[in-house]
Amino acid sequence: MSHRSFLKALGLLAAAPLLFAASVAQAQTALDDVLAKKLITIAIPTDYPPYGFVGTDLKPQGLDVDMATLIAAKLGVKVELVPVTSANRIPYLQTKKADLVISTLGKNPDREKVIDFTAAYSPFFQAVFGPKTLAVKTPADLAGKSIGVTRGAMEDQELGKIAPSGLDVKRFEDNNVTVSAYVSGQTQLIATGASVAGAMMAKNPQLGTEFKLLLKDSPNFIGVAKGEDKLRAKVNEIIADAKKAGELDKMAVKWLGRPAGDLPQ
Repeated sequence: MSHRSFLKALGLLAAAPLLFAASVAQAQTALDDVLAKKLITIAIPTDYPPYGFVGTDLKPQGLDVDMATLIAAKLGVKVELVPVTSANRIPYLQTKKADLVISTLGKNPDREKVIDFTAAYSPFFQAVFGPKTLAVKTPADLAGKSIGVTRGAMEDQELGKIAPSGLDVKRFEDNNVTVSAYVSGQTQLIATGASVAGAMMAKNPQLGTEFKLLLKDSPNFIGVAKGEDKLRAKVNEIIADAKKAGELDKMAVKWLGRPAGDLPQ
């Protein structure tokens, strides 16, 4: 190596920590940007009642929407709500189309590799539901039957863990299509969140749908882009205060019919 090349190499090595520090600093700007713009962009569901759906006034409403509004209010900024599906929630964070994702997001090791999570803010669980006339008491009973599930959702992953060979899994792109497929008889069973099933059962009592199998008890967490620790810490502070003030319980009672209770950090 020539003297000049050696000095150049030394210069690159010396610059590396500065470049790394700059990238870390850059990754920590979300909270500052939000406060400077006085605007936070939050991804929410619009096909997942009672967490997020479009009301008769064509405006988004639900528990996740209320939570988004609460966070914006506590930050003293306006909120821009961006509708997302189960499949594109995480990409919206990764591509900076959203500062936060409040969309019935469950926490698992695969997701933790690509995004960060706040403390939990609301209860949730996934299960298999079907008509009373269909006997399903164990995963083995699913063999030979058809089931609808939303592609990429938590229940899709959990169903994969217990599905016996011979179960016909039909995947759909969003919850409305999954529910429609079950209601119209395209599938015998549906794997979904308790809230979606509750809304579906209330609208379609003639189907005699009931809870069959628990897939996962999975509280909801707020998604934050990887490395945005300042924003995550601030949101955790807001969640803790809302929990202490009874606001989380009030929200859960309003939309789910029961308090949020003891949620994981």
